[in-house]
Amino acid sequence: MQLHNFFRSSASYRVRIALNLKGLAFDYLPVHLSRDGGEQFGPAYRALSPEALVPVWQNGEVSLHQSLAIIEYLDERYPTPPLLPGDALGRACVRALALDIACEIHPLNNLRVLNYLSGPAGLSAEARQAWYHHWIHTGFGALETRLATARTTGRYCYGDTPTLADIALVPQIFNAQRFEVDLSAYPTLMRINEQCLQLPAFSQAEPAQQPDAQP
Repeated sequence: MQLHNFFRSSASYRVRIALNLKGLAFDYLPVHLSRDGGEQFGPAYRALSPEALVPVWQNGEVSLHQSLAIIEYLDERYPTPPLLPGDALGRACVRALALDIACEIHPLNNLRVLNYLSGPAGLSAEARQAWYHHWIHTGFGALETRLATARTTGRYCYGDTPTLADIALVPQIFNAQRFEVDLSAYPTLMRINEQCLQLPAFSQAEPAQQPDAQP
């Protein structure tokens, strides 16, 4: 089992958490997203990912991309512990929370978008930072309201065991902190994040713990 990933990639971070929760050993294959113009653009990696994105998960002849698809495959293939609730409504609710992050927040602040803003779009470093903060606050504001008021919110985003929603949330909070976003307005999100990071599966997946970690 192999994971092509980058230590700071939030999508890679999600899959590392899921693999750890499942207790699955894997070979860590780093793909540096900025060294030499980005190793993801090299022909060898392009053969795995025409999109030039991380992560890519491989197991023998099976190769999957897109973090949420990888995680759901792992959850079906290795069902213990489950990362989605046992009922259809619960699964839909957890998927919706994960998609709030993975589709509505993360893509707007992904590395290739930020590079475009500071490159071809000609934005200053300050304007680029303001863009990042704006979309974090927009997404986290809505998510905080939802989780603070939902009856299904427990120790984690949905109930009292980690789910796909928590796997999406923790890396996004890491990135927001890295970009110096003030997260004091989101006590529910921060409480859940702290709860998750007490678990070895989450803490061992943190970027600083990875073999390719850099300051």
